[in-house]
Amino acid sequence: MIDLQGFGDQIAVGAMTTFRIAMASLVLGIGVGLLGATAKLSQFQVLRRLANAYTTIIRGVPELLIILILYFGGTVALTALFGRYVEVDAFAAGVFSLTIVFGAYAAEVFRAAIQAVPTGQIEAAQALGLSKALTWRLVVVPQMWRYALPGLGNLWLTLLKDTALVSVVGLEDVMRKTGVAAGSTHTPLTFYSIAASIYLSFTSISLVCLTLLERRANRGVRIAE
Repeated sequence: MIDLQGFGDQIAVGAMTTFRIAMASLVLGIGVGLLGATAKLSQFQVLRRLANAYTTIIRGVPELLIILILYFGGTVALTALFGRYVEVDAFAAGVFSLTIVFGAYAAEVFRAAIQAVPTGQIEAAQALGLSKALTWRLVVVPQMWRYALPGLGNLWLTLLKDTALVSVVGLEDVMRKTGVAAGSTHTPLTFYSIAASIYLSFTSISLVCLTLLERRANRGVRIAE
């Protein structure tokens, strides 16, 4: 039995914070990714250029730098706006940072998934008199998810691990909690191993869930041998 020396509750709280920030970033990031993919495939050149600039910049800058820029930049902006020192909430900064990072990569996944939907099916829907909105909802989206799930699954696993980066701005996640415990007890190997086990548990459970989702999405689809 591992002796947590009184830090068990704190580590549990940190694990829940890690899960909360990952889930919030996932939900918001999927929304941003869909908007980005739609803009990339838009007939309007301005939208395409803005979306391309967004994905290029975000994917070209390390996640840690984005977190630091948004956290400290947000603090500077709010302080200037209100005329007094205002510090950005660490949780909000972490969610926002990871959301725009996840959204940039998800936009490319969704773009490829939308383009993978057979054009003939879209043309058939239009020939039946379906509006663009109905064609999108009934034909494109159901198939898009099936193509996008593997890529989104990989992004989710990366997102789970990237939550460790937000501890640098003071977020009390599992990485920060175990770091405090390691420093207080002078047993870093024990507590960092616990942190690794927690992340591994999250990713293992996620892999099972992703496998089930992919099986459900591929129901009725004949896979070529």
